[in-house]
Amino acid sequence: MFKKELSADIVIIGGSTGGCAAALAAAKSGCRVIMTEETKWIGGQLTNQAVPPDEHRWIEQFGCTRSYRTYRNKVRNYYLTHFPLKEKARIVPQFNPGSAIVSRISHEPRVSLAVLHEMLAPYIHSGKVLILTETKAVRVETEGDEVKMVEAENINTKQRYVLCAPYFLDATDCGDLLPLAGVEYVTGAESQKETGEPHAKVGEADPMEMQAITHCFALDYIEGEDYTIEKPKDYDFWKNYQADFWPNRQLDWTAVSPITLEPITYGFFKEKGKFSLWEYRRLIDKSQFQDGLYDGDISLINWPQNDYWLGPVIDVSEEERQSHLEGARQLSLSLLYWMQKEAPRPDGKAGYPGLRLRGDVVGTDDGLAMYPYIRESRRIKAEFTVLEQHISTDVRGETGAEVFHDSVGIGCYRIDLHPSTGMTNFVDISSMPFQIPLGSLIPVRVNNLLPASKNLGVTHITNGCYRLHPVEWNIGEASGYLAAYCIKHGYTPRRVRNDERLLEDFQQHLVSEGIELSWPVTHSV
Repeated sequence: MFKKELSADIVIIGGSTGGCAAALAAAKSGCRVIMTEETKWIGGQLTNQAVPPDEHRWIEQFGCTRSYRTYRNKVRNYYLTHFPLKEKARIVPQFNPGSAIVSRISHEPRVSLAVLHEMLAPYIHSGKVLILTETKAVRVETEGDEVKMVEAENINTKQRYVLCAPYFLDATDCGDLLPLAGVEYVTGAESQKETGEPHAKVGEADPMEMQAITHCFALDYIEGEDYTIEKPKDYDFWKNYQADFWPNRQLDWTAVSPITLEPITYGFFKEKGKFSLWEYRRLIDKSQFQDGLYDGDISLINWPQNDYWLGPVIDVSEEERQSHLEGARQLSLSLLYWMQKEAPRPDGKAGYPGLRLRGDVVGTDDGLAMYPYIRESRRIKAEFTVLEQHISTDVRGETGAEVFHDSVGIGCYRIDLHPSTGMTNFVDISSMPFQIPLGSLIPVRVNNLLPASKNLGVTHITNGCYRLHPVEWNIGEASGYLAAYCIKHGYTPRRVRNDERLLEDFQQHLVSEGIELSWPVTHSV
């Protein structure tokens, strides 16, 4: 088939959360942008993975970029403008559509998609930004330490594109551009002798030990109805599966407390004295909307019970990758079937057949999110790598996180690692509000490729807090501005970081664009 040649100032491979932020920053800077996305929806974990924002406790006051705050405000305004809310919900200063436990602005992925398109609309309509959905990078040409071209293919039509630009950003959730471009990178768990991190792997590093993935799905519940799905083909396996580090079978209300690693029995709906899984990542709290609009609450199922850790989906054969992707799907479907048919209820009965799979909420026919939730990516070998020692509360004590002179943003979250493909349990430890060093965005060798998602210079351990929504947004936004700055002035990212005058000028530019470079206070989480 004829290959269509397209050129831009910046090519972004992957329309993830970070990719969208990068495209917005680059377009605002006057650059022409081409962004590819493997699925039908741009937005990554916010949309095609269907995960509502995980954020820190101060997010409503400070601790994110101006554009991320704009995104959040537009989400709220979307509901306030278009939905019939009850008055008590409309007057709440910080309306949370789902009243979720984990998120201060839990909402439907379709709203995220609408808001992202609205924010990018001026640049899409003017021709500054071209988005190629259902399109995946398949080949890269390099010359020395430069990427010259990325060839991408539409998954359905097989149309090939030759994408050329002075700068390329990898904003895929798995860091897919890195091996294609020959960029030096690491995967999995580093060893203590490599990094000196207290919680790094004892003994030898294991590149294939990666955090669990989760194939999320959305449900509502209609009492008295029966929406039981067909029995999943792997149900019998998952019904009886129990990992050595888990207290019982995985399909059970009892799981592991991420912090204490002790067994914890969750409640499903509201049960006295128990954490409600239903409210954990609830997307819609129907009590806030006018009666009759929603048949029931809508909840996003992203729980320990459907974390899949039987094998990685990165740097394995395509056959193995597809096997594990299907395994994650089967686990999620099996969890749903178990809840519908066999889950113990407080009233002594078994199962909730009124649980209804809501494929419309996540934009799919099968009811599961378009893409699994990817917690851990390939990570560039960077000029600077963030270690546990830079941010851990136990290590840093009262001094706060390491202060990075080359900060290009901030973030805050606990170091939260889910069970891994190495059959290790949760690692969930306190960290300090941290900065994003520019050095972690610069590959050790390649000059014109930048990370714009979870693929920056962090370790298996520090990825646990650099992977959340507002941090990924900031990473992508900083990379978008950096590429645009380098194009405008004729510098390389490496020179910007290592020239004190240029670094200061670039940081001032980031501040003028609403990116916070340091925290006003120091706390731990």
